[in-house]
Amino acid sequence: MITSTHIFIAVVFVLAGFVKGVIGLGLPTIAMGLLAVVMPPVEAAAILILPSLLTNIWQMLAGPSLGLVVRRLWPMLLAVCIGTWVGAGLMTGTTGRYATTLLGCALILYALSGLAAVRLTIAGYREALLGPVAGAITGVITAATGVFVIPAVPYLQAIGLEKEAMVQALGLSFTVSTLALAVNVAGAGALSLSMAGTTCAALVLACGGMWFGQCVRLRLPEGSFRRWFFTGLLLLGVYLVVRTAL
Repeated sequence: MITSTHIFIAVVFVLAGFVKGVIGLGLPTIAMGLLAVVMPPVEAAAILILPSLLTNIWQMLAGPSLGLVVRRLWPMLLAVCIGTWVGAGLMTGTTGRYATTLLGCALILYALSGLAAVRLTIAGYREALLGPVAGAITGVITAATGVFVIPAVPYLQAIGLEKEAMVQALGLSFTVSTLALAVNVAGAGALSLSMAGTTCAALVLACGGMWFGQCVRLRLPEGSFRRWFFTGLLLLGVYLVVRTAL
């Protein structure tokens, strides 16, 4: 039986896939933010694993720079995994009730950095230190909220990757984060065969939305869309923080 919750989930994944198709990221951020309105974050993360993984693998492989970004980013990616696994239980333990608030804060930070067009520059010799630090912090935030954009995305923007390498680096980072989070979600017992239908439907809807977003990207000025995107994330983050504080 199709319920209003099923319809809501469907709309969420179409929207999240559409945004990823337009600007190259945002699927887990939007999906976790909206799904957290109707379900615990750990359940939302479980549904998100497969759509996030496959769409990010697609993005990771679509270009010639994968070997380059793997060699450059492996210390950060290793730290992402360690941080995520160290933070296992943050969604479901005694701190689980704070996960939605943390998610809201992560969305607010990400949205504000996007609206302010904050662009940092990191010298190459500092990557050996700052990469693992950014990765570890991203991992802990991923473990607590299911969102893996802060501070990984600002870090990747700051190290001066070329456009196509940047797109593949995002796909690689998100793929590793998704796999690391999947270990936590499985350990919490949130993955089950009963979710297979919902997860596969979410994958199809996300891919459909992503394809449509890629078509729209050819017509819509990216700058305008990014402003609307980050404004929406800011409002959503504020809502989640206020809702859990009341």
